[in-house]
Amino acid sequence: MKPIYIGAFLLTGLIGGCASHNGSNNQAEFPSSTSRPTPSLSPVPPATAAAFAQWRNGFRAKAMAAGINPQVFDQAFANVRLNQEVMRLDGRQAEFTKPIWEYLDSAVSQSRVTTGRQKLRELGTTLAAIEQRYRVDAEVLLAIWGMETNYGSYRGNTSTIEGLATLAYEGRRRAFAEEQLIAALKILQSGDTRVERMRGSWAGAMGHTQFMPTSYLQYAQDFTGDGRRDIWSDDPTDALASTAYYLARFGWQQGAPWGIEVRLPVGFDYSDADQNNLKPVAYWRSQGITTIDGRALPDHGEAAILVPAGAQGPAFAIFQNFKVIRRYNNATSYAMGVGHLADRIAGGREFLHPWPRNERALSRSEKIELQRRLTERGFDTQGADGVIGPNSIGAIRRFQRSLGLTADGYPTESLLQRLR
Repeated sequence: MKPIYIGAFLLTGLIGGCASHNGSNNQAEFPSSTSRPTPSLSPVPPATAAAFAQWRNGFRAKAMAAGINPQVFDQAFANVRLNQEVMRLDGRQAEFTKPIWEYLDSAVSQSRVTTGRQKLRELGTTLAAIEQRYRVDAEVLLAIWGMETNYGSYRGNTSTIEGLATLAYEGRRRAFAEEQLIAALKILQSGDTRVERMRGSWAGAMGHTQFMPTSYLQYAQDFTGDGRRDIWSDDPTDALASTAYYLARFGWQQGAPWGIEVRLPVGFDYSDADQNNLKPVAYWRSQGITTIDGRALPDHGEAAILVPAGAQGPAFAIFQNFKVIRRYNNATSYAMGVGHLADRIAGGREFLHPWPRNERALSRSEKIELQRRLTERGFDTQGADGVIGPNSIGAIRRFQRSLGLTADGYPTESLLQRLR
């Protein structure tokens, strides 16, 4: 699966709930999906309904082979129909994406910060107990909860079985959808919930913090001790504990930051600003990098430098916890949103360096044009698909160097104009 990049590179709409994390093998191409219910829009043509029934009968045999009781399957599928709205949402491909600053304006809005602080007070005893058991900071759990379902206010209203069955029938991600669907049937068979309560995003994510079914089977926790791992309840306790356990299993470091806003020295080589370019903090100090306040960069293990809006925007040193958040949802934008929201809930401040708000994000068709024109000029992007990944970033940097510009690899409207 392709990685997800940030800012003008590629930004999926994740606010209001996500179905692109934990257990989907970083299937971050699934867009946000808990923002609306997903009814079928119109009657399914008889031929299509017959084909769906044929797929269902074939899948029933697969489910039996995977250990699903026939009665559990038949009850789960009793009212399942092909959901055309799910098919529409899965097939959409956005032409326009938000720049990172607009994404964060929404992800870390003042209302979301205020509500997060209120929840921290209301659930203080529960969160303290979860933090003590799993060694994961309460603020990051609240931030994920806030990002995924706006603190449980909307958890999605699509039948998990129907949504996943539709995706499996459609075939674009059949193996993934069928794996998730069998996992959902195993959840029903275990008795943790009933089919009518198993609802969530159109792409199969469930509960307060939007677990995919396979992740539920691996990581869901019964923190309340009632014998059920109930992430669907109005009580978010089990969902928050499950999220804490997930983060802990992937190496969360309690008390450590996800990242720190930094000041880059004059003449900084922006080719070093790469999430995979992990170096000891001592190395970055030797390069003249300090905190945004000019203090020595604190040592929280290996760090990479992130410049999500290019040389004109803020810069960050990112640490292990940033990587762990990306295991939950493989989007740099999402990880920044969760990290920054957690900091703000804890009383932290806004970023100090301004965003380049005068820059307009390129549309997908403009990114394709940018890639095509770069390649035509001898700066090969290895394809033109509208996704600004490592090959395109490298080509942009080479083009910028050829013009004597700062080679930050950031695609802008002004850069495209130079190529036209």
